[in-house]
Amino acid sequence: MKVLDLRDVVKQCAERLERFQRNPHRLGEQNTKASLISPIIEALGWDLRDPDEVSHEYRRKGTDNPVDYALLLLRTPKLFIEAKGLGENLDVPRWANQTIAYATAAGVEWVALTDGMQWRIYNAHAPVPIEQKLFRTVRIDDTEQAVELLSLLTKDNMRDNRIDDLWKGFFVDRQVNVELTSMFSGTEPPAELVALLDRRLPRLTADEVRTSLIRARATFDFPIPTGQPVLPSGAAVHPAPHLSITTPSVSPSDQRPATAGRRTRPAVTPPERLIKVTDMIAAGRLRPGSALHGDYRGVAHHGELLADGRVRCNGQIHSTLSAAGRAVKLQILGHDAPESKISTDGLSFWRATDAVSGDVVSIKEIRSRCARDRDDSQRSSGR
Repeated sequence: MKVLDLRDVVKQCAERLERFQRNPHRLGEQNTKASLISPIIEALGWDLRDPDEVSHEYRRKGTDNPVDYALLLLRTPKLFIEAKGLGENLDVPRWANQTIAYATAAGVEWVALTDGMQWRIYNAHAPVPIEQKLFRTVRIDDTEQAVELLSLLTKDNMRDNRIDDLWKGFFVDRQVNVELTSMFSGTEPPAELVALLDRRLPRLTADEVRTSLIRARATFDFPIPTGQPVLPSGAAVHPAPHLSITTPSVSPSDQRPATAGRRTRPAVTPPERLIKVTDMIAAGRLRPGSALHGDYRGVAHHGELLADGRVRCNGQIHSTLSAAGRAVKLQILGHDAPESKISTDGLSFWRATDAVSGDVVSIKEIRSRCARDRDDSQRSSGR
């Protein structure tokens, strides 16, 4: 069997996807499998015509509901792939729940859920709630990201358990990230952290350390697991996490005791608050169709900015950036998560390419640049 280049096949599928999306009629599950999913599986090195490698409509027992694809090594399932028609809502809980439950019963660790456009990879055996079993999500039209993730599912990589190595690092990083984030949440910091810094900073009082920690805004940059390059057995998968802490500058006139639970943020001017996403598009700082990037709990998420300011993310269209960010958090935390956890400032959550400067920054920074552009324009016109 000739194995096609994965990158070329991903690009071909992305081109088909663009054509299919212009068609008002749904593609349907069988056509989605034939046009968008099976070519990817074949490019990953699995022989679609060999039932000892790829079992179609796989049933562990005759009474079970079938899984669309079971990828096998030595006739033992290593990965289940559940396919849906292009455009189906993958957020419907039962799609992932059913396949993960079946995989758990069958002793299969890895599950993929896809509609041909988006691929979601789950670890069925992870000892966490089902919404936290999600490992990575990628869209097929994001070529490099798609190749990186899908390459973990090649026959050779599944045989060598490369994805297991990356998952272990990701699983640990996610738990550490949650704990670190809670320590720098802008509320009362843990006493042991205050005591540690108090010992290391003898010129400061414990109260000064505590109020500084309340003011601090912390971000934790954990590496995103990728499939390339393939690392030799025993090689380190994750570099050390990078911690970035920003403490807001305070002018002497503004120095006052900090209030627990309150974080100082850069001031936003009233004219800046009036600038909408559509204004940024009209100003040429954002372009319709721009890729949006957001990181949450060590996982990269992607969206698409539409011409009217709405956001397409995970196969759904959201009315605002904040609504799209909130949906991402719901996907990770589950629908029982408190509002305080899922409430999202979409301008800070999402990053995009500034079409004027060419760098990738937060939408909030792009809004600030638009405000400065307006000020400069008004000053130059003598207003």
